[in-house]
Amino acid sequence: METVTIHIAKTTLSQLLARVEAGEEIILARGKDPIAKLVPFRPQPPKRRFGALRGTVRVGPEFFEPLPEREMAAWE
Repeated sequence: METVTIHIAKTTLSQLLARVEAGEEIILARGKDPIAKLVPFRPQPPKRRFGALRGTVRVGPEFFEPLPEREMAAWE
């Protein structure tokens, strides 16, 4: 991770952004004090919505019936 001063970042912003797009992380500093970090943008996956599968998945009444003894033994 390279540290770059703000002055250099202003003059070479396009090159820095190209490096960030390639996956590199760059720290921006005011003098020797780090103040920010340039990182690649990674969009967040969409949040799950409760009930999104409503009407798509069906559970029949046999789901609620007790399991046969043979299957119960396999779970124990």
